[in-house]
Amino acid sequence: QVQLVESGGGLVQAGGSLRLSCAASGWGFSAAAIGWFRQAPGKEREFVAAISRGGSTFGADSVKDRFAISRDNTRNMVYLQMNNLKLEDTAVYYCAADADGFGRANKRAYEYWGQGTQVTVSS
Repeated sequence: QVQLVESGGGLVQAGGSLRLSCAASGWGFSAAAIGWFRQAPGKEREFVAAISRGGSTFGADSVKDRFAISRDNTRNMVYLQMNNLKLEDTAVYYCAADADGFGRANKRAYEYWGQGTQVTVSS
């Protein structure tokens, strides 16, 4: 059974930072790509960033200069460092696993999802 558990969300002021964590268990984590997505109230779930099994990363234009994704295969963990947070970053953040390992922006490529962690940015 594949399980993904997000943590690290919370309330932060605009301009602040948070680091989200995604813990994976139950399978070959190192072979998979991991993506972060977010969903704000009333909006579609959107791509944030992804890291391939080889460690290549890419992110959405809206976060590219502020967020960084990384992975630690020895701990089965993926992180999303979020800096200079803005009000529009408020959302539930989800991590997801793509067993193909490539890391893509299309949410339909991801087979497994966590339950999400809330990030709220205040003014």
